Amino acid sequence: MKITHIGVQARDPNRVNVSVDGKYKFSLDMFQLVELGIKTGQEYSEEEMASFENESRFGKLYARALEYTLMRPHSAKEVRDYLWRKTRATLTKDGQKREGYPVPLTERVFNRLLERGYIDDEKFARYWVENRNQTKGSSKRKLINELRVKGVNTGIIEQAFSESERSDEDEIQKIIAKKRNKYPDDQKLMQYLARQGFSFDDIKSALANERAD
Repeated sequence: MKITHIGVQARDPNRVNVSVDGKYKFSLDMFQLVELGIKTGQEYSEEEMASFENESRFGKLYARALEYTLMRPHSAKEVRDYLWRKTRATLTKDGQKREGYPVPLTERVFNRLLERGYIDDEKFARYWVENRNQTKGSSKRKLINELRVKGVNTGIIEQAFSESERSDEDEIQKIIAKKRNKYPDDQKLMQYLARQGFSFDDIKSALANERAD
């Protein structure tokens, strides 16, 4: 099997299309092309071509997963869930079944992201605590529950809060300022704040301070 053409993609100049025996076979990013040493005119066995196609799939999935992690920080569990979804078969626009990615390939992508620092639960927890509903307000209990759902362990969560200056006293004031018009009755406002994870003592204290102002 002979490489007959390698051409830069029109829609993505960082990828090339590789043709074998006159027909398109697979695509690679520029780094993969250099790393694999593939050149026009070289001949390879079927096994070697199969390995190149596997590298092509790895490169595509890695690029998509990297884009996902760069949208905002994600927990390790979120990335694993994202990659798991990529193992499921899907339907193309014309109704054809498209097989998902093999599990070993998704594990390899996960490990590459981990090695390069794109997956880091400590950084993610700090980001979540500092940025989640920063202007609207969120209780510590609510943030802890959200982080647990995202698979972050208790030790990392506690560390993130120990490094943060956020406090329920400040957060509850933000919510009262935004929700007072909707809940003019103290009892209903107290119920709402309790559902947001604030303690009864903090709610009473915040409402007392509001009346004093």
